Amino acid sequence: MTMPVVSSFATLQTFDAMSKAITIIDALKRELKNRDITYADLAERIRMSEASVKRMFSQKNFTLQRLDEILLAAEIDFHDLTSHEHESKLILELSYEQEQEIISDPKKFLVAVSALNLLTLEQIVDIYAMTEAEVVGYLLRLDKIGFLELQPNNRIKLLVARTFKWISNGPIQHYFKAQAYADYLNSDFDGQHEIMRLVNVMLSRPSIDQLLTRLKQVAREFSEQHQTDAKLPLTDKHRISFMLAARPWLPDEFKKLVRKEWLEKNSKEMAR
Repeated sequence: MTMPVVSSFATLQTFDAMSKAITIIDALKRELKNRDITYADLAERIRMSEASVKRMFSQKNFTLQRLDEILLAAEIDFHDLTSHEHESKLILELSYEQEQEIISDPKKFLVAVSALNLLTLEQIVDIYAMTEAEVVGYLLRLDKIGFLELQPNNRIKLLVARTFKWISNGPIQHYFKAQAYADYLNSDFDGQHEIMRLVNVMLSRPSIDQLLTRLKQVAREFSEQHQTDAKLPLTDKHRISFMLAARPWLPDEFKKLVRKEWLEKNSKEMAR
C-alpha cells in the first residue's frame, strides 16, 4: 500500500529534525571535549549523576530545557554547535610544506593574511602597492595549495576554519619569532584599543587547566567576532592583533638566584 504524500512528507520532516538534533548533540560532545569538560565535570555543574549524563549523551535524548542548562553551565553559545558541521570540513592547520610555500614570498604572505582578515581583492589592491594582476596571481597560488578558493569574479572563499592556527614551531611561527615578536612588543600598550597584562601567579594543576580552557574560549570568541564584523564596511573596522600566551616561566635573571639544589630537584617542572 502506497503511503499518502502528506504522511510521507511528515515522516521526512520528522527524520530531518531528528538528524539535525543528533548533529547538534554530536557537536555538543565535541565542544565539551575541546573545552576539556568531562561528563563528571558537567554532571556536577548541572546537578545530575555522571551515569545519568552519560546515558543522556549515549541515547541522544535531550529536552530543550536540559540543552539550555548544559550550554549555560559549559558557557557554550548555541551558534558554536550549529556552525560546527561546516567548520568540521575546514582546515584547522596547514602542512609544513604549505606554510613554507606561503612564507616563501612576502607579498604572497601578505595576501594570505589579508584573506584571513576577510579583505576582498579590491580592498587588498586599494591598501597595498600591488596590481590587481599580482594579487590574483598570489590568490591562484594560494588556491593551488588549498588555503583558499578563488571563485568567479575573483571572490575569495577561505578553506581554513575560524579556529585555524599556524603550526607550533613551524615556518610561520619561526618568522614571527625572528622578525615580528620584538616589533609587536615594542610599544607602551597605553594607546586606544591597547592593553598588556603580565600576571605571575601560583595555581594548582586543576586551576591551571581551568584557566587554559577559558583562555582558549577567549581566543575562539575573538575569532568569532572577526566573522561577525566581516560584513561591516572596511572604514568601520580597525586592525587589532591578539596574542595569547601562558606557560610556566621564570626570568633568566631570577633563575640565576635560585638555589642549585632546589633547581635540580625541580628541574623537570622548570623545563616545562
